[in-house]
Amino acid sequence: SQVLRGDEEFSGEVEGRRATPSLLKNWPVQISLVPVNAPYLHNARLLITADCVPFAFSDFHGQFLSGRTVLMGCPKLDNADFYRQKLAQIFAQNDIEDVEVVYMEVPCCSGLVYLVHSALKEAGKRVPFKATKITIRGEVCEREEVK
Repeated sequence: SQVLRGDEEFSGEVEGRRATPSLLKNWPVQISLVPVNAPYLHNARLLITADCVPFAFSDFHGQFLSGRTVLMGCPKLDNADFYRQKLAQIFAQNDIEDVEVVYMEVPCCSGLVYLVHSALKEAGKRVPFKATKITIRGEVCEREEVK
C-alpha cells in the first residue's frame, strides 16, 4: 500500500485496475453543509440519498448520480427535523426539476422519504418525486412514484 504526501497526485489506478471517473458535480454533499442558495441547486435534478447507499450499491454513480445534484444524510443518526426544515428551504428557494430519494431497506432509512415528502409540502412545491429502495445486498428492490 502506498501513502501519499500532500503534494502527490493519485493516478486513479488501484492494483492494476483503472478507477471509474466520479460523476459527482457538487460539493459539499451533506444536507447539513449545503447552503440553501447554492448555485448548483437552481434548476437541479436532486438525488437525495442515505449515507449507506453508495457503499451498498456498487454502481451508484452510473445508476443514480449522472446528471444529478446529490444531497446525502442519515435520518437516524442526524437531526431529522433539521433535515426537513433545511430541505423545505432548499425547495422553497430553488426551482427543482425533480427529486429522487435513494434509501436502504432498513426501517430507519424510510424516514428519508417521509422527510423529503414533508419538506416539499411545507415549501408548497410539486415536483416529480420518486423513491428507490436498495437492499443490504446492494440490489434495487422497489421503485415508486411518490404522490
